[in-house]
Amino acid sequence: MGVIAPNGIGIEKFWDSIVHGRSGIKTVSRFDVSSYPSKIAGEVRDFDPADYINPKSARRIDRFSQFGVACSQIALMDSNINLERIGRNFLGVAVGSAVGGLPYGEEQYSIFFEKGLNRVYPLFCTRLFVGSGMNNICIELGITGPCYAVSTGCATGPDNIGLAFNMIRDGKIELMLAGAVEAPLSPLTFGSFILIGILSTKNDPPYQSPKPFDKYRDGIVLSEGGAILVLEELHHALNRGAKIYAEIVGFGTTHDAYHLTEPAPDGQQAENAIRLALEDANIPSEDVDYVCAHGSATVLNDKVETMVIKRIFNSKIKSILISSIESMIGHPLGAAGAMKIAASALAIKHGIVPPTINYEYPDPECDLNYVPNKSIKKDLNFVVSNSCSFGGKNSILILRKFSN
Repeated sequence: MGVIAPNGIGIEKFWDSIVHGRSGIKTVSRFDVSSYPSKIAGEVRDFDPADYINPKSARRIDRFSQFGVACSQIALMDSNINLERIGRNFLGVAVGSAVGGLPYGEEQYSIFFEKGLNRVYPLFCTRLFVGSGMNNICIELGITGPCYAVSTGCATGPDNIGLAFNMIRDGKIELMLAGAVEAPLSPLTFGSFILIGILSTKNDPPYQSPKPFDKYRDGIVLSEGGAILVLEELHHALNRGAKIYAEIVGFGTTHDAYHLTEPAPDGQQAENAIRLALEDANIPSEDVDYVCAHGSATVLNDKVETMVIKRIFNSKIKSILISSIESMIGHPLGAAGAMKIAASALAIKHGIVPPTINYEYPDPECDLNYVPNKSIKKDLNFVVSNSCSFGGKNSILILRKFSN
C-alpha cells in the first residue's frame, strides 16, 4: 500500500497517527480564508514530489497526479514488486479522483482572464482531467497494462478498488494498482463546499473538527491526499512470497437515486449495498467484527449510516465496533474511501481498531460503539468499509484476515 494523508506520509506514519488518534487538521495555509466561515482543512504539508518523481516531470503534472505517482511508488516498494521482472504489461492501474485538476483550472482561468491565452500553461488541458492521474502513473512507471480512472465522487476509491478486484477475480489480470488521489484545496473549490453548507465551522482549535457521530457535529473538513493499493491474485502473491495485509472478499454498490447532496433518509440503498457485498463475500452479517464507517460528520449522513448499521447487524449490534478515521484525516473526497480501505487492512493486520476522535457528546440518534477517542485491540476477521458519495452512490468493500 501507499498512503499520503494529512496526518502522515507513508504507511508507517499514517498508521501511527491513526492508531494514536492524531489529527492532521489545521488552519488553511495555502490561500486566504479570512472571509470564509470555515477556515480549516487537512493539508498535506510535508510532501515534496521530488522525493518520488523527477523534478522536471513533477513540474509538468498536477498535485493530485503527483500524489498518484508517489502513492504508487510507495505501494510498489512496500509490495517488493520488480516491474522489470514481472513485465510492465502484466500490471494494471485503476486510480481515480473526484475533481482531478480543477484547482489548477481555477489558477489558469485567472491567468487567462487577466493576461490572455498566451500566458496560460501550454499543457493545461493535460493536467485538468480526472484521467490524467492514471495517465501520469502509467507514464512515470512505464506501466502498459489495462488502465482505468473511475470518478464517482466520494465513492471513487472503493469503486476503482472494486473494479480491480473484479478484474483479478475474473482472471483478466493478476496485479493491479488501485485507489484514488485528491487535491481539492483551492479558493473556489473550497468555497463551493461552503456554499452548500457542509463544511465544519468549528475552527478553533482546528484539530477538534470534524466530529463524526457526535451530537454537535456540524459538517466535513475538506482535505487532500491519496491511497493506492497493490491488489494481487492470491496464488500469484503466495508464489512470490508477498506480504499480505488482508484479502478483499466482497464488493457491493448501489445508488439512492434521490438527491444531489443528501442521502436517502430511509437508507434503503445504502443497506442494499452492504447486503450485496456480504452476499458477494458469502458471509453472514454476524461474521463482521468492525465497520470502518463513512462517518463524514454531517448531521444527516451519520444518522442514516447509524440506522443502516443497526438494520444490517441487528443480532450483534451491541458488540460490533464502528469508527470514522475522517475525524483525523478530514474528507479527501474521492481518496477518502481508499484511505479507509488502507486503514481497514492495517487494522486487520495489527489487530487494532482505530478510534473516532473528537467524540464528546453522545447523540440519541447515533448510539452505537464508535470507539471514542482511543483505539481498541481486537482480533479482526472481517471488516466492512463504507463509502457514500454526493448524488447517492454507495460502495462497500469487505476485507478478511488472511490465513494460509
